Amino acid sequence: MTKYTAIENPLDESAMNAARARLANMAKPLGSLGLFEDIIIKLAGIYGEPMFSTEKGAVVVFCADHGVTAQGVTQTGSAVTAIMARGFVSGKTAVCKMAEHCGISVIAADVGMFIELDLPGLLRHKPSRGTNDFSRGCAMTAEQAIDLIDYGISLVEELKAKGYNLFAAGEMGIGNTSAAAACAAVLLGLPLEDIVGRGAGLSDEGLARKTEVLKKAIEYNKPNPQNALEVLAALGGFELAAMLGLFIGGVVHRVPVIIDGLISSVAALIAVRLCPACRSYMLASHITAEPAGDKILAELELDAPICAELRLGEGTGAVLAVALLAPVLHTYKTMATFDEMQIDEYRPY
Repeated sequence: MTKYTAIENPLDESAMNAARARLANMAKPLGSLGLFEDIIIKLAGIYGEPMFSTEKGAVVVFCADHGVTAQGVTQTGSAVTAIMARGFVSGKTAVCKMAEHCGISVIAADVGMFIELDLPGLLRHKPSRGTNDFSRGCAMTAEQAIDLIDYGISLVEELKAKGYNLFAAGEMGIGNTSAAAACAAVLLGLPLEDIVGRGAGLSDEGLARKTEVLKKAIEYNKPNPQNALEVLAALGGFELAAMLGLFIGGVVHRVPVIIDGLISSVAALIAVRLCPACRSYMLASHITAEPAGDKILAELELDAPICAELRLGEGTGAVLAVALLAPVLHTYKTMATFDEMQIDEYRPY
């Protein structure tokens, strides 16, 4: 039990029923918008009205470094994290370009990078410069994890007060696929061979080395699979902790939060273990090419509209999902009904 377990904020059933009725009255075959109909109904329940607006969205990119990179589990050095953080602030990265096209803001936060950056527009809340090497001990303390979770929750409140009403969870941190895979293996009770992926492009030899390091780390720390906070502190990353706070902030402040790829989905999994109610405020975007992706979404009982073998991270898959959702929402709000088209209403047959 944690202080997050008791958080509840049920979806608005009246708004969801109104959305179902609207979808059934649109002059189209019943259920023909597939998963998007489920998404629309969920969004109506989150916002508390059937004709909601998602016009001001933000990708929150949490940046942090990992001590385990000292074990050679990555292709590039940790200095790349800070380089990418500069790119988020200056609008040069992949997620920035996608978000720019879709009219979505990108907000970057340093929650534990090795390198100190003083950049206008870069938020900062870091317990230390990078996590500990979790192959030699716990990645962080429980207190550090809770502090970052609370920061993620407070960030939702702060950004909602500025008018943002749709969030995507993004991340950047060299070594974070190692942390995410280790956490996922323990929480799902699966062997690492079924979970560990190539990250930014490891060779077969690199993949084997990464897997062996994670095996030793799990054996050394022995986190309790039934205690998600303990797993996070032992094997996680600072960006994972802040991101799962974003997901819990969704239920606290009644806003949807979109899951991106592997790291984002592991954060969502830990969030649900700590705060079961936040599952209702999550939307899946895509099934990542990383091996654990579909397994985590199945555990979360969430279906993703995109299956394109994406593994870029940063929040890019979540932005693409928003781009797909936009024309569907426009159709939902403006399409003619059966009565307006003078067509007999479709019914289950």
